[in-house]
Amino acid sequence: MKHTQRQLQRQPQRVILTLACPILLTHSAFETVFSRIPCNFFCLLQLMQDKCLIKCRIEIIKFIAVNLTIGMNMKKRATHSSSASISPLRRLRIGSRFFIAILVLLCLCSMFGFHHFTNHIQGTPKIAFMFLVRENLPLDFLWHSFFKNADAAKFSIYIHSKPGFVFDESTTVSEFFYNRQLSMCIQVGWGKPSMIEAERLLLEEALADSDNQRFVLLSDSCVPLHNFSYVYNYLISSPRSYVESFVDQNETRYSTKMFPIIPEEKWRKGSQWISLVRRHAELIVQDYTVFPVFKKFCKRRPPLDIVKAKLENASLVQTEHNCIPDEHYVQTLFMLKALKDEIFRRSLTYSLWNHSTNQTDTTGWHPVTFNYENAEQQYIEKIKDIKNIFYESEHRTERCYSNSIDTPCYLFARKFTPGAALRLLTDGVVGPYDPTVMLKPRRK
Repeated sequence: MKHTQRQLQRQPQRVILTLACPILLTHSAFETVFSRIPCNFFCLLQLMQDKCLIKCRIEIIKFIAVNLTIGMNMKKRATHSSSASISPLRRLRIGSRFFIAILVLLCLCSMFGFHHFTNHIQGTPKIAFMFLVRENLPLDFLWHSFFKNADAAKFSIYIHSKPGFVFDESTTVSEFFYNRQLSMCIQVGWGKPSMIEAERLLLEEALADSDNQRFVLLSDSCVPLHNFSYVYNYLISSPRSYVESFVDQNETRYSTKMFPIIPEEKWRKGSQWISLVRRHAELIVQDYTVFPVFKKFCKRRPPLDIVKAKLENASLVQTEHNCIPDEHYVQTLFMLKALKDEIFRRSLTYSLWNHSTNQTDTTGWHPVTFNYENAEQQYIEKIKDIKNIFYESEHRTERCYSNSIDTPCYLFARKFTPGAALRLLTDGVVGPYDPTVMLKPRRK
């Protein structure tokens, strides 16, 4: 017994550390709160991904333990005569109270954090359709028919456009989009971190509605391939997110400057156009670790100035590091969060890519555009009938299924011109339509 008391007296830090570890290692508020503290506050907070999080927590436990020990030693010196009467166990009890108070404070901080979202559904589960557009919605007439044939209680609409652009009767032919723009929009550049920043703004706004349970990201050239009822049942019945994610051995976008926050083995690539369950949407908005790394080290390099290079007789070889953040951010974040088994590793949005082998040909960076001529019903039906997707870089075939039953892989497609969208509308792809909507004037 004396030996035990002597150990308690000499090593209170170890005792507090032993008692605290099971509590703090499972404390859900820890990551939420401490991920907002600047990286230089604690020596290990720059390693806040999952595999290093335990080390960070232990380091802070030690920090708390040492400070509690100092406090107890100061109390011992201040009370010379009475210190002998206070047993080591009583000191530990006093210290543990301070420690519990700190844990309670962490819980309170997480409850009133910057991004706290309630998961209590008030009504019918909804799908949040989030449009990331340059300015207006040129295919609004098609989406108008899509939403008109839907139950208004089952969807919500959010638009991120250029700052100051307002959707009203002068800018859109559909009342479904009136005033659906975000109150806070940023200037977005293709291939720049601002693209994923805009995605996060859309998710944050959509998460404010607790009835939103699925979150679909769409561009201004996206079209639906099915009617609303089909899309709704497809998404709501699935317990997983749809995030295309694969390893591309041929690309060199990863930078060693991202280490150790992002190890190279966790680097993934995929389509920007994702569909998320609510929990995964919250993870993206609450990420304060991976996003800053992308913002700093993942940027598109400027295109080659071919004319200037020829005038200066220079080599047409890019030397600057190139990275397209919106093709890697969510995929890599979910790998770091070990969510591989919680997602379908495919996109619900079909794109036909131009596989150009010429590195200076920028058309190879974008999908093929569909116009009126090649948006014929026969080709659209072929897209809708696709049941599996082959990923050459991983030699993997992604089967499209739900509840063990094969399903179409795609609900949406891009890039479609207004002419192509008009053909889908008249072919009845999204259901019955009102032709008078096309007669409404719209400001260019």
